[in-house]
Amino acid sequence: MPERKMGRDPLALLCLCLVTDSALCGERGVLAVVEAAVRGEVSCVQLREKSLDTRAFVERARALKAWLAPRGVPLIINDRLDVALACGADGVHVGQNDMTAEDVRRFMPHALIGLSLESVAQVAAAELAPVDYYGVSPVFATATKHDAAPALGLDGLRAIRACTRRPLVAIGGIHAENAAAVMGAGADGLAVVSALCAADDPAEAARLLRAQIRIHGA
Repeated sequence: MPERKMGRDPLALLCLCLVTDSALCGERGVLAVVEAAVRGEVSCVQLREKSLDTRAFVERARALKAWLAPRGVPLIINDRLDVALACGADGVHVGQNDMTAEDVRRFMPHALIGLSLESVAQVAAAELAPVDYYGVSPVFATATKHDAAPALGLDGLRAIRACTRRPLVAIGGIHAENAAAVMGAGADGLAVVSALCAADDPAEAARLLRAQIRIHGA
């Protein structure tokens, strides 16, 4: 299937993605952490909410969209096409057991759509899907996703990189100390949860990550 043409370079949008975690954000709240991380050059925000009811999820998504849009930072909704449509999100990220990318594309033809990959074995089928990038996970062991597959490691990331030309956004246990190594193994961008949501200073944490990403020219 031919790649969809986007108005903006997906690699630039996906350079450093903050994936939200309400529990890790704590009393500061998700919006405050997002605001700080964007000041630190986060290029994309993925709203992931596993426990909120739908109405609260939509309200949070709308608040984030209203703040991010004037700053040119895209909002991607994790899993939930209905929430993405309700808030006017820029994209949706789906996992292997979520709604298919084909169904998401049918309702959001111009959206930025990502698909999770957990192994080389999943690449062949994924290449037929109408997606803009792959979320490769988890690269390292992580406690922020309870149903995560076994860690791929850098070798697993390299193996997936060898199978596709599509952009790869790596996630799972990534922080400033290993970010450069992950980029060197073939990632086009990084998605982080605890390294930003649990940081004392999310803006500075984001700057440190971007500095490591720039080592590889992203």
